[in-house]
Amino acid sequence: MQVTKKELQLFIGKNIREARTRKHMSAQELAGRCDFEKSTIARLEAGNTNPTVFTLYKISQALGVNLEEIVQGV
Repeated sequence: MQVTKKELQLFIGKNIREARTRKHMSAQELAGRCDFEKSTIARLEAGNTNPTVFTLYKISQALGVNLEEIVQGV
């Protein structure tokens, strides 16, 4: 099954948000750990931006999860 770019962005954003909330971490805290602006995390979680692999790696490290968890199920 093929997914569109927007569907993929929404899916990844949902996974980031779920991992962040499981860790009881605010968007502000995640942003700080990644050296991003809070608005960047908000855009990612809303599926309004296309993150690079390095961005996803930084987020996974800050969350203490494997990168695969963020893109799992695609």
